[in-house]
Amino acid sequence: MSVQVSAVKTSAWKKKPLRKRVLIVLAHAVLAIFAFFWLAPIFWVILTSFRATKGSYSSTFFPTSYSLDNYVKLFTDFSVFNFPQMLLNTLIVAAATCLLSTFFVVSVAYTLSRLRFRSRKPLMNVAMIINLFPGFMSMIANYYIFKMLGWTNGPLLRLAMIAVYSGGAGLGYHIAKGFFDTIPIALDEAAMLDGCTKWQVLRKIIMPLSKPIIVFTLLNSFAGPFKDFMLAKILCGPNKDYYTVAVGMYQMLEREYIDQWFCSFAAAAVIISIPVASLFLMTQKYYSIGYGGSVKG
Repeated sequence: MSVQVSAVKTSAWKKKPLRKRVLIVLAHAVLAIFAFFWLAPIFWVILTSFRATKGSYSSTFFPTSYSLDNYVKLFTDFSVFNFPQMLLNTLIVAAATCLLSTFFVVSVAYTLSRLRFRSRKPLMNVAMIINLFPGFMSMIANYYIFKMLGWTNGPLLRLAMIAVYSGGAGLGYHIAKGFFDTIPIALDEAAMLDGCTKWQVLRKIIMPLSKPIIVFTLLNSFAGPFKDFMLAKILCGPNKDYYTVAVGMYQMLEREYIDQWFCSFAAAAVIISIPVASLFLMTQKYYSIGYGGSVKG
């Protein structure tokens, strides 16, 4: 069977005009070059994480010797950096943030997509204007607010980061609202004729139909605390016990630590990619779920 399919593909390829075949080959070649330049830095970081020699400089792309010591050092040497604690802090903040942010985004998007009220358009305009301003403009204000509340010390630091990361998530409703707008409103009306409330329509009709955009929001919200440096650094200050991986890894590159910790920095970069990649792989199937099969019976 596979031989027949291959023969059909070969025959179809030969039937194409020469000019079209050349363009296809050139397009694939250009994409391959782009893919190489995109993957090369990632591949280099992975190789560096296994490099046995110390220091940030290497005269060769491939290490001359390999070792697992950089990974072992992250989980055994706590004299300067407590990487497991940083990773735990980040996972706690990321897990809470992705759940709260997704709830806020879905709620705001559903409200603005389905409900009609007097201040709807002004609220959308205000949200659009506020979302245009860079987030770091409010970080100092956030710090002093949390300092007055006593949230800049101890375990409440995590709560402060969760509050900031998820508190403004509703302003990013635009993509989810655009997705909800494509779902026929007749489904909502039919459900409400059967006795459903607005909450039941959202939970039983809209959300099953919107799994791709919900997963997209979930992944972006989960990855945010792993990537953010400025807010975590401002809020944590000298409290190393509550550093996230972004803050801790940045300090690994400071002058007094870079020679001994650069390869461990590369190992940490590989490790922190695992939770985000794992969540993506677990939820990847929902990207292909659309209207089909979501409304049955």
